[in-house]
Amino acid sequence: MPVTIYDVARAAGVAPSTVSRAFSRPGRVNAATAERVRRTAEELGYRVNPLARALVTSRTHLVALVVSDVANPFYAEIVRGAQAAAARAGSTVLLVDAQESDRTERAAVERALPVVDGVVLAGSRLSDAAIRVLAGQKPVVVLNRAVAGVPCVVLDTAAGVRAAAGHLLALGHDAVTYVAGPEASWADGVRWRALREVGAELGLRVQRVGPFAPDVDGGERAAGELRTRPASAVLAYNDQLAIGVVRGLARSGVRVPRDVSVVGFDNIPAAALVTPGLTTVAAPLHAQGEAAARAVLAAVAGTAPEPGPPAVLPVRLVVRASTGHRSRNRTSPASGTTKVPGSARRAATSTDAGSR
Repeated sequence: MPVTIYDVARAAGVAPSTVSRAFSRPGRVNAATAERVRRTAEELGYRVNPLARALVTSRTHLVALVVSDVANPFYAEIVRGAQAAAARAGSTVLLVDAQESDRTERAAVERALPVVDGVVLAGSRLSDAAIRVLAGQKPVVVLNRAVAGVPCVVLDTAAGVRAAAGHLLALGHDAVTYVAGPEASWADGVRWRALREVGAELGLRVQRVGPFAPDVDGGERAAGELRTRPASAVLAYNDQLAIGVVRGLARSGVRVPRDVSVVGFDNIPAAALVTPGLTTVAAPLHAQGEAAARAVLAAVAGTAPEPGPPAVLPVRLVVRASTGHRSRNRTSPASGTTKVPGSARRAATSTDAGSR
């Protein structure tokens, strides 16, 4: 027979109601008593039934984390960060894969909503209106996107684009081609707009190709289009696209960085493992996941402030071997920090402080 709270109560020498409070409302139980109850429960093999506890507390201690594609390594550290924050609060993360589809995302969220305390949307493909409707039903926090009236955590994308553009300008590049990601991606639109603004300010010519799927295969397809629209420098929507671009160009005899410099976004682990190592705008992904989970749990507990402007996390430029001087100078920089002059130096280092 399974161990019950009555078994735990007898063994710990307390009332069954004390055992119940020790797990559902630990703040209302003496610390020493709560510790004795938990230790006794562990020795007996007692496990809390989350659904039964939910009937008492109206909380399941489950948080849904929705990602646009579970196979995208960009989300790995976000998931770990969210799990770490949730675990410290006694909650568990329920991972939902939207498969880059707003319909799949909507259906999955609707199924999860009755059994979770709150939702973190990471890379959501839902409309702003749909997200606001969802936020009216359960606490919601949005990552990598700004939605009015909903708590959001975003990256300082403009500073990241400025750093990448300044770095390329310092290497002698006067034109940059942006390889776009999914049309429904809020971050994609922000990165393209930021590049156009920085290009006008720094005197860089910019063009855009895409959209492409945000994976290596998408990058290889983008490389085919880049061959018909030559460019000495490329800024890709994310690292997976950038890695695919490098592979696709290599197959056609185009050398990186000797012929074309390539910059990505996110600094996923593969960016440091590929050859050449990928220059990229690094995002604090673990911190994003932690911040989102803390925010949604605060909302569940009723301690979160009213939604204001999005929380902005800083980014930084990581220089590796995929960027080098234009082909007239056939040397490429080693991994490390590039020294850039004048206004380009200011652009490239603007991510150190970031905007808040």
